[in-house]
Amino acid sequence: MTGSQSKGDDANATAAPRPGGDALSSMSKRRAAARVRSGAAYTRRRADIIAAGAVVFRSKGYVASTLADVSEEVGVDRASLYFYVDSKEEIFEEIVTDLVEANVVAVEGIAGGTGAAPDKVRRLIRQVMTAYAESYPFLYVYLQENLAHVPAERQEWATQLRGVNRRYETAVKAILQQGIDDGTLRDVADLSVVAFGLMGMVSWTHRWFNPEASPMSAQAIGDAFADILLAGLIPPG
Repeated sequence: MTGSQSKGDDANATAAPRPGGDALSSMSKRRAAARVRSGAAYTRRRADIIAAGAVVFRSKGYVASTLADVSEEVGVDRASLYFYVDSKEEIFEEIVTDLVEANVVAVEGIAGGTGAAPDKVRRLIRQVMTAYAESYPFLYVYLQENLAHVPAERQEWATQLRGVNRRYETAVKAILQQGIDDGTLRDVADLSVVAFGLMGMVSWTHRWFNPEASPMSAQAIGDAFADILLAGLIPPG
């Protein structure tokens, strides 16, 4: 099991209705009141549930997992679970948002740091591949999300993540532009084409790379990708 049961809050949750229609609004009000009343205890209990969701999604796969699986993992009944989260999508979104944000912050650090552009390209690809492996399979599941076609209730999350995706794109382009400007990378095509090519090459690994079964490490794959890309970008001589 993940986390320790907080009987006070969970007892209040037992009588909570299943979300749906007016019940969803009622549940939202109950959650808001619980956050104020229970404060840190409520926050800790919800964190336990998010952590349990991560365990379940990793072991069973996101698609096959249910809230019943999460409730069993954390040790509460399903009615109590609704006191903290609406759906497995909410759990997944919280897990993924932190992972995506952390990965982009690392990429931005590479782009804004010292070093030659070719070295930054290699470090960036290694960073992203390592993040995919260490968070497996959550970032890969996220890559399969079409953020332009999510339900209305998930639009706020989708908008937030699209903004993070744009930051990633901006960081990649900044590295490539640095190299073009100082002559360490060739200007072989439109900047967007090269940037999206790099990003696509790395993200396509969601179709075939499983760090738990692959004979090659994420870093080795990242180095191979960097070698391929830089062979076409670094000027001869």
